[in-house]
Amino acid sequence: KLPGVPASVANSSGIFLGADYIHDLVRPGIALYGGNPTPATSNPMGAVAHLEGTVMQVRGVREGESVGYGATWEARRPSRIAVLGAGYRDGVPRSLSSIHHGGPAQVYLGGRRCPIIGRISMDMMAIDITDLPPSSVARGTRAEIFGKHIAIDEAASWAGTISYELLTRLGSRYARLYPGAESEQPS
Repeated sequence: KLPGVPASVANSSGIFLGADYIHDLVRPGIALYGGNPTPATSNPMGAVAHLEGTVMQVRGVREGESVGYGATWEARRPSRIAVLGAGYRDGVPRSLSSIHHGGPAQVYLGGRRCPIIGRISMDMMAIDITDLPPSSVARGTRAEIFGKHIAIDEAASWAGTISYELLTRLGSRYARLYPGAESEQPS
């Protein structure tokens, strides 16, 4: 210990451990963005980073038709698909594609969670909206990739990574909106 120099040993995880670990200063990191570095402990901080994609197209798919590069998803019933204008060029990991994990990664759209289907491409991703009321999704509707309804840690887990990586991958095509700011801020 150096006399007169404040001690800082607590990052986000240390903060969640309590006052005995904090000393003079803390270095909150991912917790400031709503990430939880200590899953066994709840994070009292709300998510400040929200990622959304815009529905570019809604279309029907017949039973047996496929969606995505490599025809990796096949409709088991007549289905409705929403195509979002967000892909790996924007920082959405390809590992969220339906072929890369056991259960389907999801987005929040039309008031409920909907599975990502097929492969995520450079500029687009497909969402199965068959179970949503037809009037709940149209061109221009916003879909949450992570935020209030889908925690960033949950999305990161589906992608086989950590929430830090999801945040640092976000591309320049996303508008950065800051509550209280009069207009969109440059990225």
